[in-house]
Amino acid sequence: MFVDRREAGRELASRLGAYTSGSDVVVLALPRGGVPVAYEVARALSVPLDVFVVRKLGLPGHRELAMGAIASGDVIVLNDDVVGRLRIEAGIIEQVVIEERAELARRERAYRGDRPPVDVAGRTAIVVDDGVATGASMLAAIEALLAAGPARTVVAVPVASDAARRALEARVDEVVCVASLEPFFAIGQLYRNFSQTSDTEVEALLAEAARG
Repeated sequence: MFVDRREAGRELASRLGAYTSGSDVVVLALPRGGVPVAYEVARALSVPLDVFVVRKLGLPGHRELAMGAIASGDVIVLNDDVVGRLRIEAGIIEQVVIEERAELARRERAYRGDRPPVDVAGRTAIVVDDGVATGASMLAAIEALLAAGPARTVVAVPVASDAARRALEARVDEVVCVASLEPFFAIGQLYRNFSQTSDTEVEALLAEAARG
């Protein structure tokens, strides 16, 4: 088990040594929980850190159940299995997308401030989160990222379900995962401290990384 996200990031960084000090490498964190992990990865590798915002599309009344996700660039990925099995109407999905699109824009302004996004075209982009369960948020991020033209795309997470890892391996050049589990119950099962990461912590880590 990891003590917390920062320790998980250091452990994850030890598996990414091939990317150390690469002039063409950038680490992209999925907020909020992915930022403390990615901060440690970027610091260990001595490469730039930026934020890549993704919002889960939660079913109204059951927000933990992901219908899909929306990412920077207005990319929407739906979980067809959940949508079909629960017969979720298009109008419900549209309303949740509108709500999450507004929150996504707010977070991008809050986290990045006036700093421009890091250019990933022609570079190696390492996308980091604190874990992947269904993979919907990460897949949305990957779809948006691929549109920006990176030369190589790497997903790096401390923990993942076997199903999510396999789905990601089909879309990116490399998946680096400390622990891949089946059966998989929750990302937090491998963390002693899995308390929510605050906006304040995200902003502070990103600002510190920018100064560094």
